[in-house]
Amino acid sequence: MNFLVENKWVILVIFEVLAWCSTFFLLYARYGLKSSFWFKAATVLFALTGVIPQVIMGIVNFISTRKIDMFTLIIVLLILYGFTIGKSHVKKLDTWAQAKFSKQKS
Repeated sequence: MNFLVENKWVILVIFEVLAWCSTFFLLYARYGLKSSFWFKAATVLFALTGVIPQVIMGIVNFISTRKIDMFTLIIVLLILYGFTIGKSHVKKLDTWAQAKFSKQKS
């Protein structure tokens, strides 16, 4: 647990990058590959790199420090963003990907 707490910012950034990569792969699987299997795999990959690790890291940090510090606050803000404004951003990204991949097929 010490490793997680000592390297929490690096781990958070790595998981954020992986989550965005899995989001783009999810859109590619959906519109580029038109594959139900890869879309489902990308959805699982997103869950494993996005929300779940953030929540776990926030809980581990809170248990370790016994206070709400900047890291815990950032985690809460990221999760709130994902469930509020982030949804509309992902919808715009989805619309963009759909248009982008439909133009490539023409």
